[in-house]
Amino acid sequence: MHVRLRILTLVVGLLCVPAWLSAHHSWPINNSKLVTVKGTVTVFSWMNPHPMISLDVRADDGTIEKWTVGGPAINRMVANGWTKSTLQFGDVITGIGYQLADGSKVVRLEKVVLADGRTLLAYGRE
Repeated sequence: MHVRLRILTLVVGLLCVPAWLSAHHSWPINNSKLVTVKGTVTVFSWMNPHPMISLDVRADDGTIEKWTVGGPAINRMVANGWTKSTLQFGDVITGIGYQLADGSKVVRLEKVVLADGRTLLAYGRE
């Protein structure tokens, strides 16, 4: 009886592995073109699974749009030179990345250009 229970437990465990491996989602982006948003940092949330930056972006008509831009996991951003103090409230940055496919004002960052002209990559590729 114990052998059957062990085999059943092993089989169930192995069946769960694909679900566990696919648990991390990919961003549902439109990767056909890069978008650029320049705005003022209102929040820099340094936490997993994705550090996120809230921006106030001035639209062509002069109104302020709320955008959210984010990168990969913290360890990957750290490898590209980011820290929890890289951005501060009020900093003006330019985010370049791919917008969500549904058109919402959310961008998966590829890179950020800081006010001083430095460029920080998000995913480690140019």
